[in-house]
Amino acid sequence: MEFDTTTTAIGFITLFAVLVGGTAISPMSTSTVVMVSIGLVVFGVLSLVFGVKHGEFRATHQR
Repeated sequence: MEFDTTTTAIGFITLFAVLVGGTAISPMSTSTVVMVSIGLVVFGVLSLVFGVKHGEFRATHQR
């Protein structure tokens, strides 16, 4: 399966929606849910960027 920008964005948004949905229905206060959701976005974007860059590196530096 090839991942282009659209496929990656759909997967990221779907995963994020499931995580935030689960966080939102938990018995935490609204301010805690917002803080956790922001942390999820930051971690997800950083993981996505590092993963893409690592994939680019592996694709161009084959042994």
